[in-house]
Amino acid sequence: MGATGAPGPVTRSTLRQQIAEALRDEVLAGRLHPGQEFTVKEIAEQYGVSATPVREALVDLAAQELLRAVQHRGFQVRAFGVEDFRHIVQARVLVSDGIFDRLTARARAAGHAFPDEAEAASLLAVRRRGEECQRAAQSGELSVLIGYDLRFWRELSSLFGNPYLTDFLHRLRVQAWVCTVQHLRRLSDLREHMWAGHTSLVDSLARGDTTESRRLVAESNTFSLELVERLTASDGAEGTRGPGDG
Repeated sequence: MGATGAPGPVTRSTLRQQIAEALRDEVLAGRLHPGQEFTVKEIAEQYGVSATPVREALVDLAAQELLRAVQHRGFQVRAFGVEDFRHIVQARVLVSDGIFDRLTARARAAGHAFPDEAEAASLLAVRRRGEECQRAAQSGELSVLIGYDLRFWRELSSLFGNPYLTDFLHRLRVQAWVCTVQHLRRLSDLREHMWAGHTSLVDSLARGDTTESRRLVAESNTFSLELVERLTASDGAEGTRGPGDG
């Protein structure tokens, strides 16, 4: 396949999951590009494994809408557009609002304020992850930020206590990063192009201020959407320039 480099063979027992995660990381790293096609055989040869776990992993990624099955040709990396990103942001808002509502309602039903002692301890751990996110954002380390950001939101949403909702939000955030990474990796300096309000969000939740938490999530979503719209427009303008254009 060439574009993905030459990773070592996968040997542990959870081949299906490992291959799916490795290919997802290749997409997030920009080494597998939107529209790029490959076959089960190519991936199996690249990782030195049989076709069965590869096929299962590719089907899993297709179910997550990161790949598309192409009849008689294999699989293709999905290309997300601006409208796709708008829909992802809308879905994220519904999920995060539901999480904040549930956390507050659960605390009221139990007769105490949010967060309680156990939740406060969990938030402290999430805050440390947020600090890593902010350091990566402020230094422009995109790959590091993506990894920490995905872990930050998974750990934060797990406070809700619904693993299905946590998995759904994680999938949305992966899709959002896949949409934006193709544009971000074209920039030489990323420091002004990445939201870095993770610790402020955790601090607002630690105070029980879900109104401020909603505002910060809305700020993050608006920042991301405006960034994708701006970068997409910029990419489109560059693509229409002729060889003699400045």
